[in-house]
Amino acid sequence: MSGELRFDEKVVIITGAGNGLGRAHAHLFASRGAKVVVNDLGGSATGEGAESAAADEVVEEIRAAGGEAVANHDSVEFGDRIVQTALDTWGRVDVVINNAGILRDRSFQKMSDEDWRIVHKVHVLGAFRVAHAAWPHLREQRYGRILNTASAAGVYGNFGQANYAAAKLALVGFSNTLAVEGAKRNIHTNTIAPLAASRLTEGIVPDAMFDALGPELVSPLVLWLCHEDCEENGGLFEVGGGFFAKLRWERAGGRIFRLGRSITAESVRESWGDITDFSTPTHPESVTASMGPIIDNLNAGPSKGGNRFIDCDQALGYVFPDTHSDYTERDVTIYALGVGAGDEPLEDRNLQVVYENHGGGFKVLPTFAVAPVIAQILEQASKGVMAPGLNYGLDRLLHGEQKTELFFPLPPAAKLTHRSKVKDIFDKGKGALVIIETGSFDEDGDQVANNVFTAFIRGAGGWGGERGPSTEVNVPPERDPDATIEQRVAPNQALLYRLSGDWNPLHVDPGFASAFGFDKPILHGLCTYGYVARHVIDAFCGGDPRYFRSIQVRFAGSVFPGETLVTEMWKESDTRVVFRCKVAERDSAVISHAAVELYTEIPKKPEPVVEATGEAEEAVAEPTAADAFGVINDYVAEHPELVGSIGKVYQFAMSDPDSVWTLDLKDGTGSVDAGETVKPDCTLALTDADFVAMATGQADPMKLYMGGQLKISGDLMASQKLDFLQSIPAPEPKARGAAAAAAPAEPTSADAFIGIGVFVSRHPELVDQVGKVFAFELSEPDSVWTLDLKNAPGSVTPGTEVKADCTLGLTDADFMRMTSGEADPMKLYMDGALKISGDLMASQKLTFLQEVDPKEVADEVARIKAESSAPTVVAAPKRQAAAPTIFEALKARLAETPAFAGRDGSLIRFDLSSPEGSWTVDLRGEGSVSEGPDDGALTTLSLEDEHLAALASGATDARDLFQRGQLRIDGDIHLAHNLDFLDGLA
Repeated sequence: MSGELRFDEKVVIITGAGNGLGRAHAHLFASRGAKVVVNDLGGSATGEGAESAAADEVVEEIRAAGGEAVANHDSVEFGDRIVQTALDTWGRVDVVINNAGILRDRSFQKMSDEDWRIVHKVHVLGAFRVAHAAWPHLREQRYGRILNTASAAGVYGNFGQANYAAAKLALVGFSNTLAVEGAKRNIHTNTIAPLAASRLTEGIVPDAMFDALGPELVSPLVLWLCHEDCEENGGLFEVGGGFFAKLRWERAGGRIFRLGRSITAESVRESWGDITDFSTPTHPESVTASMGPIIDNLNAGPSKGGNRFIDCDQALGYVFPDTHSDYTERDVTIYALGVGAGDEPLEDRNLQVVYENHGGGFKVLPTFAVAPVIAQILEQASKGVMAPGLNYGLDRLLHGEQKTELFFPLPPAAKLTHRSKVKDIFDKGKGALVIIETGSFDEDGDQVANNVFTAFIRGAGGWGGERGPSTEVNVPPERDPDATIEQRVAPNQALLYRLSGDWNPLHVDPGFASAFGFDKPILHGLCTYGYVARHVIDAFCGGDPRYFRSIQVRFAGSVFPGETLVTEMWKESDTRVVFRCKVAERDSAVISHAAVELYTEIPKKPEPVVEATGEAEEAVAEPTAADAFGVINDYVAEHPELVGSIGKVYQFAMSDPDSVWTLDLKDGTGSVDAGETVKPDCTLALTDADFVAMATGQADPMKLYMGGQLKISGDLMASQKLDFLQSIPAPEPKARGAAAAAAPAEPTSADAFIGIGVFVSRHPELVDQVGKVFAFELSEPDSVWTLDLKNAPGSVTPGTEVKADCTLGLTDADFMRMTSGEADPMKLYMDGALKISGDLMASQKLTFLQEVDPKEVADEVARIKAESSAPTVVAAPKRQAAAPTIFEALKARLAETPAFAGRDGSLIRFDLSSPEGSWTVDLRGEGSVSEGPDDGALTTLSLEDEHLAALASGATDARDLFQRGQLRIDGDIHLAHNLDFLDGLA
């Protein structure tokens, strides 16, 4: 896990090693025990001539320093000779570093065929020849590391280097493919794009920079990438002048045009912003991953059409990010006044919705449910937030229809979450209808209301799409209304209603109204909406708004403040009222095709769900691969003709959980068997869940394959003959209860330690080989185990009865993944998921755990568990916080050693976790330490308590913690560079 990276007994080939980068690489590898083939033709920087002195000189320098090296003077186009030198001298090759290169810089206009050819011969052909000659040996020994040298010119381009840039980028593609092909045999291939002082960069970079770009600053990265502990594969790294960084391809979120729709150059131009927008980038890591959007587009079906204002494919079904709002009694009172409830202030029906201390209880008008939603929509629109594919402004939008439904009466105050989506889009010829649905939920997660907004978008139709429902709804009967209510709208009503969040200037600004063709500002349509809802409640609910269920209206005309509303109502049943509204002064309809639905009883808010106690109900298990293969077996038995039409044997290798199944459609009448019973023609590997999803039609096999979730080996074309599986009925879910057979339990960490104990009992020699005691502190759930390989004959026990030399802390899940081989210990350690304290080097002696064969000890584990209960799981002891002791010691240090204080501006805050705490260290003046945060601190350091202890003990430093992501620095980062005042406090 730590210590010097060594290459003892490893053979390393380095091309172009006579000068510059190659020379630096050769010296560093040799100093770490590698046997180095120093290859260099000795030609000029432009590829002319040959001279053996450069390679020979490096070899002599290595030997003089006590290392092993041999020279090779062949051109890299004869890569087989270079590799043969390694085989003849040491009998093997482990690492290939393709570093040789030349320049033939010319502007593209002046570049000759020879300039192009010779650069590609050295860089591309040479790298191929050397790697190709070494490849069989690396494959046979199932180990190897290849490193190719590209250039920033290949990544970014550079004037006068078209030949060089093309060759260097070719090496990136070359490396990526070798990384894929070599992965299964532990052959890792990576690429560096270095900037270093060499004869290839001399005269290209400024002299001052040239002097600072020592090649020795590149070689440490090369050494790590070529080490056996390094798991990096297929990476590209920029390096030079002390800078190290991994590069990756980044792709814009992009724009998808649904197939079946005309795609023109003009549509590409109009979508250029989306095509080039990197605000939501993706990072495809393979060809199959890069094709994900294309597969999604194929599976999405034909385009639903649209135009420059509305793209149905993008907009339809879009779910907006959640928005949040809250309201109080004051807000609902202002709303009630805004929709005319205060015109007769002494009437009880008005007082109950405007007076919070009303004797009969304060009630909320139901149409208030639309107010916070409209306010949220306008706020988002003011910020330019629209659903993708909706490309029109408010100037084209007319509020056409509105529906509001309540599931229980609105409380006087609440905090709400609003979830919206584009529900439907219809083409109306000269315009379009866009329907947006919003559900509003309270803090308990219960849905309070649902709003459906229908907007008519002028000039946005005509693409030939669906026109939507044509049947007229909520049409009044041909008879006199059952009730009619008239109410005059106050001249200042729009000014009052806009206080509820609808601030559109059309309703207040005369100049703005005039620009839209109105003599004066008009009343909000939703204000009229509130008026008519009140009228229905007064006429048919006895004035009690709690019986209100829903309202649906079509806005047919405008209302001006000061006009009189006439609402005519027809009772269709005890729960339904149809109505319309007109302006008396102009006898003009303003709301039509309208209806209100009522509750017969006042609904109540749902009670919190309390989980039932007692015997659990019989559970239903999800179908497994075994269930699916049972159905497939029955189908094959009924269709023996499949053997003649297909004639192949398939193996299905499942994971999570592991199983193997053979589908034989080559011999006899066909069969389905567990295990590998016949050598397969085609093998399909995927998870148990993905197979079931595929077999039940829930997952598309092509999409699984392109996404890397389905891997196919052998006869790839044979897999296409499995389409008959789509005709097989889905497996039935099985009951899982008292009468159902219990499924085998997943192995636990306790099982794993039983297995390790069995292995240790069979190998007592481990005590002499290892000689250490290890403690495993697991979390989620907590347990602690001791592996004693110091005291004969060795043992595995729960708890910590023996003092550990080395303690390993990780989650229970990561431990199981590590012991099963799914997770690499080094990667867990480097990612901070595995924490090691005590004798760090001792942890490297745990490699024997990889030899523990779960199948070998499974029977023994089962026997032990059957004879006696598994060892008791002992909770890991709670770790005492180190921070209080450290900061108390720091107080004493500052009092005794004033030199640590007096640092101008050094006010540093430490925010700790596990356990939580906060401390502030003031190194200004005499210095002080106080518990608690200080918001005036210039620098805040956030880290776990145990990492603070490691920092104070000298076991690590701030740079290391920061690079591992274990230390966060906010504010002035320079103050974190000098934390020497903590040294030795733990």
